[in-house]
Amino acid sequence: MFTMRLATEADTPAVTSMITARCGWMEQQGLESWRENIDDLAGQSGSGFMWVLEFEGSIVGCTTVMTQAPPKDWTPEEADEPALYLFTTVTDPAYQEHKPGTLIALWAVDRAARQGRTWVRRGCFFPELVKYYETQGYSLVKEQNRSAGHLYLLARRAERLDLEALGMETRTTA
Repeated sequence: MFTMRLATEADTPAVTSMITARCGWMEQQGLESWRENIDDLAGQSGSGFMWVLEFEGSIVGCTTVMTQAPPKDWTPEEADEPALYLFTTVTDPAYQEHKPGTLIALWAVDRAARQGRTWVRRGCFFPELVKYYETQGYSLVKEQNRSAGHLYLLARRAERLDLEALGMETRTTA
C-alpha cells in the first residue's frame, strides 16, 4: 500500500536521495535536471507544505502543496477560486512501474475535494510534462513566457476518488 503523509525534517536525507536518483535518470534521458537545486528542494521536507509518498517504508515521491496561487501565474479571479497548487513533484524512477506521479496527482485531486476546493493547479516548463499531466486528467489552461522559460499552467477539477482502490492511504502524521 502507498501512503501519502506530511514530510518531516527527518525525511530530508531520503528525499535528497530520491531527488538525486530522479536527476540521474533525467540526465541519462538528456533532460535538464534539478541537480544544482537538490538541497533546496529536499530542504522543503520540514516546511509543513511537502508531502511524501511512501511504499514499503521507502520514500518514492514528494510534492509541495500550497493553498495560495503564485501571484504571477493566475489572475485575481482564478486565485479567488479555492484550489490546491502542486509544486516540485518528484518521483523515484525505480518505482516507475507503479506510477507514483499519477498516484500523487490523484491524491491531490481527492484531497482538494475533501477540503471543499474546486481545483488542483500546477505548472511546468516542459511540453513533455504537459502531455504527461494531461494523461492524469489535467488540462492546459494557459501559457506564459518567463525569464526561466516558457511556463505551462494546468488545472483539474477536484473530485472525490477511491484512494483505497488505487492502493493508497493518507496519514496526517509521520
